[in-house]
Amino acid sequence: MSTLSAFVVILNVVLALLFSLGLAPILVWVERRVAGLIQDRLGPNRCHINGIRLGGLVQSLADMLKLAFKEDFQPKAIQESFFFSLAPVIVFVSAFLSFMVMPFADDLIINGERFTMQGLPTDLGILWFLALAGLSVYGIMLGGWASRSKYSLLGAMRAGAQVISYEAAMGLSVVSLLITYGSIHLGDIVAYQGELFLGFIPAWGIVVQPLAALIFIVTAFAEANRTPFDLAEGESEIVGGYHTEYSAMRFGLFFVGEYVAMSASSALIVTLFLGGYHLPYLNTQTLQTTMPYALGFIILALPLGSFYAMRWIKKHNRWYKADDVRNTESAVLQKGLIGLNVLVIAGLGALLYLGLTPTSTNVATAVIQVSTFAVKLLFMNFVFVWVRWTLPRFRYDQLQTLGWKVLMPLAIANIVISAIIIVVKGL
Repeated sequence: MSTLSAFVVILNVVLALLFSLGLAPILVWVERRVAGLIQDRLGPNRCHINGIRLGGLVQSLADMLKLAFKEDFQPKAIQESFFFSLAPVIVFVSAFLSFMVMPFADDLIINGERFTMQGLPTDLGILWFLALAGLSVYGIMLGGWASRSKYSLLGAMRAGAQVISYEAAMGLSVVSLLITYGSIHLGDIVAYQGELFLGFIPAWGIVVQPLAALIFIVTAFAEANRTPFDLAEGESEIVGGYHTEYSAMRFGLFFVGEYVAMSASSALIVTLFLGGYHLPYLNTQTLQTTMPYALGFIILALPLGSFYAMRWIKKHNRWYKADDVRNTESAVLQKGLIGLNVLVIAGLGALLYLGLTPTSTNVATAVIQVSTFAVKLLFMNFVFVWVRWTLPRFRYDQLQTLGWKVLMPLAIANIVISAIIIVVKGL
């Protein structure tokens, strides 16, 4: 393996870590801030490091440190200590590995060598996600059983019933997608969405298969154990569900695993239905052709976006006491933002002045596509949070009725309609 190949492999793994595990503290912050916004309150904004609060993000870091150093208490009734410790590991690892096959950008070509921009380049594609995402329920059921608690056991039983309610509908919705795309490889699916549907609409999955998109997104909430389908951890009914007896880092693995699973589900929704790393009307070839204009647009748009960001920082980062150390945060962040703008604009300006080579064009395309994927991923995660703090929890029997009597018949009907359209189109 050449040095360049090793560098790209490491880069893909780092990106996968950032978009899954590294995004967890940010998603916790988004969860709390959005909850505060919806409930007309501020959310976390007190915790700071020498005056720097980052809008409350430092609170997430403090919570992670608390979990790391907290006493790991285990009730005496628990006799299966190995399985009790193994359960959160299964949940976390299955959620993390399910993210590894998401394509962050189109294949990167440098000096005639092609590199796949995935943490784990595999042809299994969507099947890899379905297999590993479904595996996480074994960790939940194992943790509920090994806890020797009635609340935990009830949560585990609910998780098992939930799986057989939504997994069938989720798998059938994917079948109609595979009929349309003709491939299980996620890279091929995103490439298909870079074309135009009916000659003028981006062929995103949500346009080509709107019913499959609706079914898959609904079942993805159940897959990630998110409200309104968080039956396995219903605090108002079963205290905390399957993780009632967990504490410290064993609970932390459950906690982080939920957000990693949410990020993985969001990434798959983006990949299957929202065009993946493609911008509307700008597939890889078009983006490379118009790269000078794209870089010029970024140079013009970056200062404007930073101006509004600095206004937001100045408005929301005022503290009550004039001599409070936290009042210095606005000035520090504004200076950092200005410095970042200068560096990025200077770099892009030098690139345009010196001229774009095929290699620099390919690298710039990959950077723009990775950034596009990141923005779409954050947007979809915001939707997950938005739904959680808007809708009430479904009742136990309502989820099963929805899965078996509504979603599954719709998914089967969608398969039949999609197959008929494909066959008639091929005649």
